[in-house]
Amino acid sequence: MAVELFNDDDHVCVAFRDLVPGGAVQANQFLVFDSDHAALIDPGGDLTYTELFMAIGRYMDVKRLDYVVASHQDPDVVASLSKWLVSTGCKVVVPALWERFIPHFTRPGRLDGRVIAIPDAGMDLALGGIQLKALPAHFLHAEGNFQFYDPKSRILFSGDLGANLCPPDVIDTPAERVDDVLPYMEAFHRRYMNSNSVCRYWANMVGDMDIDMIVPQHGRAFRGAAVGELIGWIRELECGIDLMSQADYRVP
Repeated sequence: MAVELFNDDDHVCVAFRDLVPGGAVQANQFLVFDSDHAALIDPGGDLTYTELFMAIGRYMDVKRLDYVVASHQDPDVVASLSKWLVSTGCKVVVPALWERFIPHFTRPGRLDGRVIAIPDAGMDLALGGIQLKALPAHFLHAEGNFQFYDPKSRILFSGDLGANLCPPDVIDTPAERVDDVLPYMEAFHRRYMNSNSVCRYWANMVGDMDIDMIVPQHGRAFRGAAVGELIGWIRELECGIDLMSQADYRVP
């Protein structure tokens, strides 16, 4: 089911949340549409492609998709890439660090002239009348990782940061308080985020931004007080290498 996160006629942000069948990790896919131009963020794998293509078709001529955007290289993010390259004229926007790995998802030559590599410092991506911002989120959790900020809707598409594997009956309801989703996100963040150092760098970067919603790749969105609470929680999070010791590195 498509859920509109924002819609003022010329600009629409849509989340697709229930396209992954049972047995695989739930994942969200996002369409940002502005003035007849569109970007698909984290399109997912083969499990999502057919239904996602049909769902996007309710909003636009899918063949005219401008960009397929990947926050990082994981299969649940971009394994369906080859099909989007065949069925649309899109450019593929990927972190520069993963540019040479992305060809493993498609046939030789298919990416020629169609890749936009995001430098480590991030970039602005022209989309209709807006600039979609690629924000550095390195090591949260991938080494080369980006989040995407839409200045019109004030939505931050945060990738795996904020991911929460919540019950399916509440997935379409944004969390208004972090405590509502903490049981579904804490263990994941302690293992998959790299360290408190990068958590603090990220929190410093986004703390003064005008953010109405934070929308992760998995689970519920964060809105209202939960936006600031999530940023504050991440700022203080001990995770990854902070929690490792010699006891974790022993010959079995």
